[in-house]
Amino acid sequence: MLGLSLARVHVVIALTISALVAGLVGGMDLQHTVDAFNTGLGGGAQIALSYALLGAFAVALSHSGLTTLISTKVIAQLGKEQNSRNINRVRWLLLLALLAMAVSSQNILPIHIAFIPILIPPLLHVMSKLRLDRRLVACVLTFGLVTTYMILPIGFGGIFLNDILLSNLNSNNLDAVREQIPTAMLIPALGMIVGLLVATFISYRKPREYQQATALVNEPEASINRRNILIALSAILATLLVQLYTGSMIFGALIGFIIFSFSGALKHVADQDIFNQGVRMMANIGFIMISAAGFAAVVKETGDVSTLVESLSYLIGDNKALAAFLMLVVGLLITMGIGSSFSTIPIIATIYVPLAMSFGFSVAATIALVGTAAALGDAGSPASDSTLGPTAGLNADGQHDHIRDSVIPTFIHYNIPLLLFGWIAAMVL
Repeated sequence: MLGLSLARVHVVIALTISALVAGLVGGMDLQHTVDAFNTGLGGGAQIALSYALLGAFAVALSHSGLTTLISTKVIAQLGKEQNSRNINRVRWLLLLALLAMAVSSQNILPIHIAFIPILIPPLLHVMSKLRLDRRLVACVLTFGLVTTYMILPIGFGGIFLNDILLSNLNSNNLDAVREQIPTAMLIPALGMIVGLLVATFISYRKPREYQQATALVNEPEASINRRNILIALSAILATLLVQLYTGSMIFGALIGFIIFSFSGALKHVADQDIFNQGVRMMANIGFIMISAAGFAAVVKETGDVSTLVESLSYLIGDNKALAAFLMLVVGLLITMGIGSSFSTIPIIATIYVPLAMSFGFSVAATIALVGTAAALGDAGSPASDSTLGPTAGLNADGQHDHIRDSVIPTFIHYNIPLLLFGWIAAMVL
């Protein structure tokens, strides 16, 4: 799957072909492989529907004028005198604002990546004027999308840390408590911070030239008035409250969209047009996530994930340090293939917890091992929404390649330090 993706084969095709290869190599016949793949596709339907409704909500949000107001404020900061000091100030302002939005999308307003294809395209010509390397922007966005759920137990972080990680750990007799989870993940999260600093101040600090469009890309045609902004803020608050109460992104986004529909804030645009725009915007990501679910189902059905993990005990012997390292590496490979840290935990926790206990790792160290092994690869996977989301916004003008400008930079700057700091956490906790 990774090889085909690097060869610029579309991710959906790469996932489908790789699922077929995985099944056949894993000893399954063709029909069994196809059945497992088709069964797995249903597992991605909920995610795809969530993204479709979030896309519709995000498009409605853009037509309210809120995102236009934000982008206009950023553009105004450039001023008429575009000297180096002013450009540098706006550059940092933009990066910090995007980081804050990415973090907020996971916890404060859990709409995940839906804000990116709406907010980023109108800012692309500003980034071109600033000669801002979009690989850095991808790293900033991915940092906010991934690191946040690793340590903050709110929104998606609550789902990852409490509903998935803690639940799967305790179902395998670890006896962990909720308060231990965020603390154990702090050291691995430091690896993400180191990666962001390296990307910002070393790797992508130099200017990069892009073709400048004459107009804003995909700029929504919306009049900015106070009433529409208030309605947008009300819809955001309602979406947040409903999502937190029901635990469903689908119903949260649905309520937000309904508020827009009945408020009259979008009377200049047909509701059906907005919904269709949202679905089209998220269609590519939705199909990739559905295909990834089918791929994951085939991989699980072969039973070779368990074989891969269990084989570690034969290679390791009594070397605790080597055990921690190999467990993290295997977690990296699994998550890179599946594309979701949330989906990886149920696969590896069943085997990792007994294995970690047999090597004498503490409860906190086991939490760090399983949590880091699951998060590893999320940032650098071609099928991960943490890389697909940034690409959806940054490639609006066709100048940002998914593999070379999103996947490879995030893999280098996040997976490598996360692997190192996860290993440190396992050894010191």
